[in-house]
Amino acid sequence: MLKGAVLDRAGHACATLDRETGAEHGPQAAVETVLAAVAELCRHPAAADAVACGLAVPGIVDPAAGRAVWSENLRWRDVPLRKLAEERTGLPVALGHDVRATGLAESRLGAARGHDQAMVVPIGTGIAAAIVVDGHVLDGAGMAGELGHIDVGHQDRCACGGSGCLEAIASAAAIARRYGARTGAPPAGAADVVQRMRSGDVAAREIWDEAVDALAHGLATACSLLAPAIIVLGGGLARAGADLTDPLAARLEQRLTFQRRPRVVLAELGDRAGCLGAGLLAWSRYDSGAASG
Repeated sequence: MLKGAVLDRAGHACATLDRETGAEHGPQAAVETVLAAVAELCRHPAAADAVACGLAVPGIVDPAAGRAVWSENLRWRDVPLRKLAEERTGLPVALGHDVRATGLAESRLGAARGHDQAMVVPIGTGIAAAIVVDGHVLDGAGMAGELGHIDVGHQDRCACGGSGCLEAIASAAAIARRYGARTGAPPAGAADVVQRMRSGDVAAREIWDEAVDALAHGLATACSLLAPAIIVLGGGLARAGADLTDPLAARLEQRLTFQRRPRVVLAELGDRAGCLGAGLLAWSRYDSGAASG
């Protein structure tokens, strides 16, 4: 789902837009959907004084070159998205990664505000992380934050081709898949597994505990490397609330010795966080252009 907005300087949405990406019709259709949505927002009366545009997209992104390098879900490859959007809108455009844009928004406006060392971890179909170090979101030439591909020591195969990956056992998609494989009764999704667990389903409890243990393992590794003061959990799995945060915080505490103990909290900005982050990128692009001008 594509989400867009016209944002003021404070991050308040003056107009919003939601639509399907059209990716089922091929990568070019997805590109055109993005460009058409941006153009539509720019024509909105609330955008009469717009000064810049921000785009946050999934996959591998090269912000410096303004290129969407690769997306497994949208199937585009090496798209000069910044240039195309600038041609369509006539505005300077900032291009960023969706998870890192989410992290930027949560660190500036949401649950991690006031913390210079943080991790924002959306857990959905996959698992990724936005890493905030000394107040800056780490980009790593578009490759930083692949938390889901830390090896946490199980034998399940991952879509990336490896085995042992965190997201192959602890993502929302993996939880639903593993419950179905273990019981022969495929659930409607991870939320269904959580509801069955709350109702006393033993298999659901086992699958959930395995996922939480794996998350604690992966996050303990991240704590040793990055020393976050706070870990913000988002994405669909975060809807489990305290059923996720409470056992995860306890098991993470058990794994840590001398490392900083981060707070484990839920994201505050919901599914608009990426959109807000894109807006922050746009303001940054405008400010840097004004300063250089």
